[in-house]
Amino acid sequence: MTTTTAPAAIRTLPALSRPVAVLGGVAAAVVANLIVWGLGEAAGGSFVTTDGGKVMDVAPGGVILMSSVPLLIGLTVAVLLAYLWTGVLRVGAVVGSLLSIATIALTVNADFDTASTIALSAMHVVLVPVIVVALEGVRKSITAA
Repeated sequence: MTTTTAPAAIRTLPALSRPVAVLGGVAAAVVANLIVWGLGEAAGGSFVTTDGGKVMDVAPGGVILMSSVPLLIGLTVAVLLAYLWTGVLRVGAVVGSLLSIATIALTVNADFDTASTIALSAMHVVLVPVIVVALEGVRKSITAA
């Protein structure tokens, strides 16, 4: 008598079209960062800084703007260049992730309160999985075709 066992389910990222990867990635990042902003505000963060003698409130409009525009530009450039070279998607995932983490230094150097600094820094980290999932999803759709 023989027994067969079902293979373990392997979870993989879904294949994503270019528009879904870019627009879905931006939407996911904005929603996730607004949640982080809400948690930071609940923790007492003011999200106010002084730059050149001017007081600036960076939330929630700044959170939306700074979550969407750089990501929209970066993902769009990567997926368009992928028409010429698919490898740019992996390079873009690494470079985008490193830039996202490296720019935490700008937040730390600003004069935000502690709760705002932690929340804003966490927002940079939130972008990393968004970038990786979006670009790997496009790569998977290209290599599957």
